[in-house]
Amino acid sequence: MLTNTKINWTEKTWNPVTGCTKISPGCLNCYAERMAHRCHCMGLAKYKDGFKLAIHPDKLDEPLKTKKPTMIFVNSMSDLFHKDVPLEFIKDVFAVMGQAGQHTFQVLTKRAERLAELAPTLTWWPNIWMGVTVERQEYLYRLDCLRTVPAAVRFTSFEPLLGPLHEINLDGIGWVIVGGESGPGARPMEPAWATDIRNQCLSKKVPFLFKQWGGVRKQKNGNLLDGREWMEYPLGK
Repeated sequence: MLTNTKINWTEKTWNPVTGCTKISPGCLNCYAERMAHRCHCMGLAKYKDGFKLAIHPDKLDEPLKTKKPTMIFVNSMSDLFHKDVPLEFIKDVFAVMGQAGQHTFQVLTKRAERLAELAPTLTWWPNIWMGVTVERQEYLYRLDCLRTVPAAVRFTSFEPLLGPLHEINLDGIGWVIVGGESGPGARPMEPAWATDIRNQCLSKKVPFLFKQWGGVRKQKNGNLLDGREWMEYPLGK
């Protein structure tokens, strides 16, 4: 079944793929890796190989079992566009998203180049939101890759935000999420980095969601930016 989540920009998670490998600085303290090892120690069959990438065809039909319209984060425990996920399996995932038209699916990747390469071969149903993660200035090129994708909503997650992001090109981007790193070894996020991105979003009229300050005790640090919550979503949601 779909899994409840504490991620505040979605409602459920669906993981037809688990496991991943690190490709950029944002991966250093990967929460999914920590969780996968915990699940492995608990003896959960899905994580028998820990954080080694695995596809799970038996989990493909999970969204079809939930009739209530739900926002679903796809592969919170992996990356659908990892080089080791076969194209045919990615197409299977997209086919299910098309069948489950009552839901909104949020797909997020750091593999922006493969996303752009495969996008023309995929069916972009109107209930698919496609996003890329950008943690530092040198990875803003991922937004250029995303702009080539014909998704109904294109979004970006600046989490964990590891440095300032100046003069972001937000053309074609319909939603921005910002968050600090959480958990053991969390790297701090400067307030000015978050407020600058917020201001850029305001000037371009792009919905802005501030997820968290992060840190080892993220609940204590909260998610207030300039004294208020920022929980904006793309139009219609």
